[in-house]
Amino acid sequence: MRRELMIGAVAGAVGILVLDMVSYLDMVIRGRPASQLSAQLVGKIAELAGVKPAEDGETWRNRASAIGALLGYVMGLGIGMVFGVIRARWPGLLRSVAVVGVGAAAMALADAGLVLFGLTDPRTWGLAGWLSDIVPHLGYGIAVVVIFDLLYGARRSPPEGSARRPPSPVE
Repeated sequence: MRRELMIGAVAGAVGILVLDMVSYLDMVIRGRPASQLSAQLVGKIAELAGVKPAEDGETWRNRASAIGALLGYVMGLGIGMVFGVIRARWPGLLRSVAVVGVGAAAMALADAGLVLFGLTDPRTWGLAGWLSDIVPHLGYGIAVVVIFDLLYGARRSPPEGSARRPPSPVE
């Protein structure tokens, strides 16, 4: 299981990179700013925990923004690791189903805290809002599944009793 977790973490890291790239590309195309919701969520959690920042407003906002991004990375790595364990146990799961499942899980986990703390309401999102959430998370799902399958499958040997191709003289 250790191998599945490690490969899942690598796949999750690639997924995070893809999610960030798709999100930044959206920002370039639409000229929109980066979302501050993760920083606001960090502020709400700190407030709930009774933590009062010692810094001034701008310094705290910068820290909260960085903490929010780091939490996203931790979540992305964790989802990749969980997927690695699941994929190793059920290798026959269709890739398309796995992609949608991983992307949806990442999106649901990313949005759950925002909804619970009243920072956003998906019922009020327009098409652009939904697409700016779905597309990067779908990219994350594609990357996680493809990278995991490539890395995990590359080292697996053929099943017992299957015909092995003899090595080529030039190999």
